[in-house]
Amino acid sequence: MAALRKAGIARSRDLERAGLSRTQIRRLRDQGVIKRVGRGLYRLPGAPLTEREDLAEAARIVPGGIVCLLSALRFHGLTTQNPFEVWLAIDRKAWRPRAEHPPLRLVFLSGPSLREGVEEHDVGGVEVRVFSAAKTVADCFKFRNKIGTDVAIEALREYRRARPKGLEAIWRYAQVNRVTGVIQPYLAALG
Repeated sequence: MAALRKAGIARSRDLERAGLSRTQIRRLRDQGVIKRVGRGLYRLPGAPLTEREDLAEAARIVPGGIVCLLSALRFHGLTTQNPFEVWLAIDRKAWRPRAEHPPLRLVFLSGPSLREGVEEHDVGGVEVRVFSAAKTVADCFKFRNKIGTDVAIEALREYRRARPKGLEAIWRYAQVNRVTGVIQPYLAALG
């Protein structure tokens, strides 16, 4: 139980490392001492829920995943979109997870596009990796065919409104993502 109090959400393997057998986990679940929130994910029944709970669950399911695109825009408050899936970036060669809840939308990246601009945030006791706001805006232009150009432009406008002197960070991540030619006209229009 200490593992659940500390982590907020724990995988069954984390509970097994803490000394519980699968039978004990099942009994605790049946008795209502712990609650199953997803395949192999457990929490205490009275634990407070947050609006970012899906991000914490996704981080537990896919430990190497990084919250990106629409989910990261929502995390940073840069969009009116409310995605029903958790968008995660993973390495191109990584294992592809299957999850019932929360629904996942995977984006495959590699190299600097995957490594740069990653921030770590605490969400209900779970360490969640999220791309920075500037990296997320640059990613929106890279994946404009998946999410829509209108969403990318909205993100750029909201970023500019919230951080008027931060456009050089977007330019740097646009260079990493190799989308400077795409984003340059939009930056010039805002500038």
